[in-house]
Order: sequence, then structure tokens, then C-alpha cells
Amino acid sequence: MRIAVIGGGLGGIPVAALLQRAGHEVTIYEQALGLERIGAGIHLFPNAGRVLQELGLFDRLAKVGLVPDRMWHRDWDTGKVTFEVRMDKFCELYGAPHLIVHRGDLVEILASALEVGSLVFGKRLTAFEDNGQLVTLSFSDGGIATADIVIGADGINSVIRESLLGVEEPTYTGHVAHRAIFPTARLGDLRIADATKWWADDRYFLAYFLSEKKDEIYFVTGVPETWTNDGFLPVQTDIDALLDAFLGFHPEVQNIIKASIGCMTWPVLYRDPNPLWSRGRIVVLGDACHPMKPHMGQGAAMALEDAVILFRCICHYPEEDVFSAFSLYQSIRYNRTKRVKLESDKHEWMRHGSDAEWVFGYDAVTTPLTDEK
Repeated sequence: MRIAVIGGGLGGIPVAALLQRAGHEVTIYEQALGLERIGAGIHLFPNAGRVLQELGLFDRLAKVGLVPDRMWHRDWDTGKVTFEVRMDKFCELYGAPHLIVHRGDLVEILASALEVGSLVFGKRLTAFEDNGQLVTLSFSDGGIATADIVIGADGINSVIRESLLGVEEPTYTGHVAHRAIFPTARLGDLRIADATKWWADDRYFLAYFLSEKKDEIYFVTGVPETWTNDGFLPVQTDIDALLDAFLGFHPEVQNIIKASIGCMTWPVLYRDPNPLWSRGRIVVLGDACHPMKPHMGQGAAMALEDAVILFRCICHYPEEDVFSAFSLYQSIRYNRTKRVKLESDKHEWMRHGSDAEWVFGYDAVTTPLTDEK
């Protein structure tokens, strides 16, 4: 089949690579003008790691990222460790390791699995038409393309999702995320753990290294704040205001904030779980259908899992029966992604320990292709 994937991100690239391996003609249309090392750090737990192993990319990613030995969850003021996640035990417990990596490095290495020339940049989708036999795509540069099926992997502001459900603004959660990546050398003599999350009742501060060299550190926060800017684009962070937001936190947190540069403030957005994941020859995955709060670090993993299950469902049926493939894909994925979203909404994950088997032990590569109620 000729397959168009809208969005060259953490769900779109893997599903395209897998479908290309199966012999399909796949083109990925990405609105950015090229691959750049932008974005934030990402935790890839074992359920995501298994997908990367299936793609044959985990070892390459491990060379540019960090396979941590543990993560601490600590009280905001005293620094008391409330729970220690032994990531060095993940292979034994869940059959795959844990990886921390910069998002830009992850996308670049994922893209290396694609056929040369199949990732096309500068292609912002403006409209499409499904006539029942073929989908015609229109782009902002005036280009036109056709495909047998279209996979919408275009994120929380998905044009594909909007076509399925109508115009729907994402919901502001009432919290912002401050994000910064900067050289570890700016910390001076301060020595910190591979990954630490500092918990207060209404806010948190998460910091971790991005590579084995530990020469870059990343932090992200969750802070209640009224969003007063037009639209939901990020803005430059006022460091004094950020220090005030974490007044009284352990000195380690304050020192990391003082050492930071290039900090940006992002509104944290979400949408309700989408009960409609496909229509005709159109299907969606990842944040296009189930964006979630970041509190479990599972957003990227859900997109990777979606990619594998959608690929397997498409290959499970004859090419003329994509409708059954899309229906099976949703029946397998809907309840799992909804459960992860609802658990993430609680913002209690791992603060004092959690049952992680149902999350980390999931294997999208081998799970049976049957309806999951």
C-alpha cells in the first residue's frame, strides 16, 4: 500500500519504519524544515525500550544517552528519599533496560531506520479528502499527494484529529512546566544523582542527566500558575519568579535553578481520551488521540507502543481490509492508554512506590492481537 504518515515524531517515524520493512511504500510528511536537536529529555522505560530493541536502535541510543542505575523520589524540603527506583534491576524484572536520552537525539536515530528520502520536510497539512478508495492530501506549499491510508501522528494540535472530532482547543491544566538544559559544569561542586524528583503537594522538580558523560543536565517542573499569554506557545522563564515558586525547597533544587540558562516556560495541556481513533482510511496515534499529563513519563512510550500495534494490525489483515485493522488497533490500545492517562492525572506515580508491572512489563511486540476489554 501507499501510506502517508503526517508527523515525523516519536510515533510517526517508528510506524513508518516498520511498515517500510513490511514492503509498503511509506512517506512521512513533517512540517518542520529539518531535524534539529531541540526539545527536552525523555525517560524511556522498559515498555518503550522493547520497541527500540525491535527497531534495532537501542544500542545506538544507549551510546548517546544514559542507562541510569537508580532514581530517587525525595521530599521537597528535607530531601528525605521516599522511594528509590532501582533501574539497574529493570532487565531482570521487566525484560528490558531503562534509557534517558535527549529528544532530538532520539528522533535523529529513529529517522536513521527510514528509507532514504521518505521523510519529507516543510510539509504542513492543510486539508485532505477521503473518497473511500484514496486519500488526497493538500499542503501549505501547494503540494498535493495521494495515499491508500493516512496515519495522523501530528501531536496534540493534530489536523487529523480535528477532522475526526471537529475544532477543539486543548485544555490548560492550570500548571506550567519550566524546562532547561545546560552544561553540568555550571553546577560547580554540586554532585547530584542520575535522576531525582522532588515532591511537594502542589508542585514538583525533576532533574536528570542526559548522557553517560553527564555533561548536560535537564530539569522540568510542574507548578500551578495562571496562564495569561495569548495562545499556548512557550515563553522565556523569569528565573527570580521560578526561585520564588520553589522557595523553601531543598538547597539542591535552588542551586540547580540558579545555575540554569535558557529556561523556558510551557503550559501543560491535555485532551480527554478520544473515543474515535479512525474514520474511513484515516487513523491516528500518540498525542493525536490520547495526549496525557507528563507525570508518569509515559507519553513517548504510548506513542511507540501505538506504532507497533498499529503496524501489526495493518499486517494482520488483507490490504483491502484496513477498516478491520483500525478497529482492532483501537480495541487493543484504547483501555491501556486511558488507564495510563488516568493514573498520570493522579500524580502519585512512584512517590512512595507503585505497582509498575502493568506499565513496564507490557510488550507491544508480542502481546496478542485480541480485543482488550
